[in-house]
Amino acid sequence: MRLVLQEFLSLDGVYQGPGAPDEDTSDGFTRGGWFVPHLDEEFERLAGTWLGRADAFLFGRRTYLSFARDWPKMTEHPAAAVLNGLPKYVASHSLTTAEWDPTTILSGDIPDQVAELKRRTGRELQIHGSGRLGQSLLAAGLVDELRLAIAPVIVGSGRRLFPDGGAPAGLRLLSNETTPGGLAIHVYESTGRPEYGTYGADA
Repeated sequence: MRLVLQEFLSLDGVYQGPGAPDEDTSDGFTRGGWFVPHLDEEFERLAGTWLGRADAFLFGRRTYLSFARDWPKMTEHPAAAVLNGLPKYVASHSLTTAEWDPTTILSGDIPDQVAELKRRTGRELQIHGSGRLGQSLLAAGLVDELRLAIAPVIVGSGRRLFPDGGAPAGLRLLSNETTPGGLAIHVYESTGRPEYGTYGADA
């Protein structure tokens, strides 16, 4: 399967708490809900297209618990059947049970277990949110594609997907578009280590 990381980001790279003020208040974060004002029908259509490519989902613990709490109750939502029905994997060293069926808990060497999942037959293994997990798998060279929905807002604080000191990665732009709500959608393919050069140097 192809490992795809899908993230909602602010212009300054924050991924924390995009959906509601109380979604993720860890570390004293008080600026949640910054993505919501920019949602529109075009993005909902695009997100539905992406979801239709999934054969399984991979979550970090925090995102998994949030999804497991909400999605089983949202049976009328177009995405509910896919999210509730497909296999789910949660990377966690603290969870011992998972009630959102079908779910498998991954612990121990997470990159090694994710690499094994990728060797299975299927289309996409999708990570939704779960920024810390995404960072670790990017650093391990396991992410094949990044789908970033960037909102026209500077949050100014919160956890960032690409922090100082993060692992370098080369990317190739596959597509980009904007929505009426102002979201900039960038889709990238991982190309390994980045290339470096000197401007103006002879070829």
